[in-house]
Amino acid sequence: MSEWLNVGKIVNTHGIRGEVRVITRSDFPEERYEEGAELHLFHPNKAEPIPLVVRSHRKHKQFDLVAFEGYPNINDVEPLRDGLLKVKKDVLKELDEGEFYYYEIIGCDVFTVSGEEIGKVKEILSPGANDVWVVESKVNKKEYLIPYIEQVVREIDVENKRIEIEPMEGLLE
Repeated sequence: MSEWLNVGKIVNTHGIRGEVRVITRSDFPEERYEEGAELHLFHPNKAEPIPLVVRSHRKHKQFDLVAFEGYPNINDVEPLRDGLLKVKKDVLKELDEGEFYYYEIIGCDVFTVSGEEIGKVKEILSPGANDVWVVESKVNKKEYLIPYIEQVVREIDVENKRIEIEPMEGLLE
C-alpha cells in the first residue's frame, strides 16, 4: 500500500476551459504540476482515487490553475471540486543535501541551541522568499513563526524528528 502526500485542494473551477483553482500544499508546485505529471484525486464522494494527468499549469493570484488531460471544459471538472490532489510518496525524487520535503519537517520537535524545547512544527507557510514554520508550544499552545533561514535554523535531523534553532531577538515572544 502506497503512502500518499497531499499536493493541494481543488477549491473551484476557473473559466470554461477545464481549469481548476488549487490551493497548493506542495513544496515543489512546478514539478507537481508539470505537463504530463500524474496526480490522484481523492474526493469525498468517490471510493477510489481518480488518476489525473496534468495538461497545463499556470499561476493566478494566490492559486495554481491546473488543467487535466481528458477534462476539456468546466462541466468535466466541476465534479472534481473539493477533492484533494495527492502524489504517491514513492515517486518523490531524492533531494539535495539541506533540502527537505514538508512532510519530513512537519511533526519535528524544535529546540533552541541551548536545549530549551519550543514545540512541534505544525505547518509550513510559503508567503514569499523563504518558508515559515508554524511551531506550536506544548505548554500553552502558543504558535511561533520560525523563518527557514540559515541564521535561525541551525540543525535539522529528520531521522530523529529534531530541529535546533538560534532564535533571533523577539522571535519567541
